[in-house]
Amino acid sequence: MRVIDCHTHTFPAKIAASALTTLSGNSHTRPFTDGTAEGLGQAIARAGVDLAVILPVATSPRQVVKVNDASLAINARTAETGLLSFGCMHPDFPDWHGELGRIAAAGIRGVKLHPVYQQTPIDDPRCVRIMARCAELGLAVTIHAGIDIGFPGHDEASPERLDRAIRAAGHGTYILAHMGGWRQWEQAADLLCGRGLYIDTAFSLGRLSPNGDGFPWDEASLEMMTPEDFLAQVEAFGADHVLFGTDSPWAEEAQAVADFLALPLREEAREMILHRNAEALLGLSPES
Repeated sequence: MRVIDCHTHTFPAKIAASALTTLSGNSHTRPFTDGTAEGLGQAIARAGVDLAVILPVATSPRQVVKVNDASLAINARTAETGLLSFGCMHPDFPDWHGELGRIAAAGIRGVKLHPVYQQTPIDDPRCVRIMARCAELGLAVTIHAGIDIGFPGHDEASPERLDRAIRAAGHGTYILAHMGGWRQWEQAADLLCGRGLYIDTAFSLGRLSPNGDGFPWDEASLEMMTPEDFLAQVEAFGADHVLFGTDSPWAEEAQAVADFLALPLREEAREMILHRNAEALLGLSPES
């Protein structure tokens, strides 16, 4: 069965090690690749994943054009590498309107917004205008949803803010990462389901993987969604609006696939989540 991982991250080779060190230190969790595109390619090959979608995040406006150009370079080699990249946008980038038009014309299929990393609530007008422009251009928008493990207490991507932003931006293709709102799953289901929104499975099923830095984890805080809660969220949003994702390098590709395949899902629902929804959403050729 074809597998498309719709939520992965990589970093330029020259900064990958330092980026992983910083992010691992903030979250107290371990990475499972070296953070490079090459490392991700090796991980998906081991796991039998056919395609991985990279979601780059611009943490400052000056990164936007460079990151988008790198995404285009990755996409020129998708057939060879099995890697496909979204573009990025920062809320403070001056020519947000033109740059989104440029990457859409170049064939990029979506962008990633991370309200926590970008220090801008998703219902801020600067984010809403990006979402509306993406809807106009047919670009999907993947949004970090819920709490971020590295920044506890931040609510920039809470279900309430997501609800306001989506209503303000209007109809578009929105993918709410981490099953609609990491560790705010019940609120996400209450506020956001039944509206044609997509969610992805990244970093939501099973347990966290501590990095061994001595952080005082307790058993309850290591747990993410139980299989029962995960399946209830799939039911709430509909299997036709769920995308498989891992959040690599913060999850091990092969284990994430195995954990998903162990769930008691109907075969039709399993195929939708693993590849058919992504094929339709991203305009990919279906499995032959």
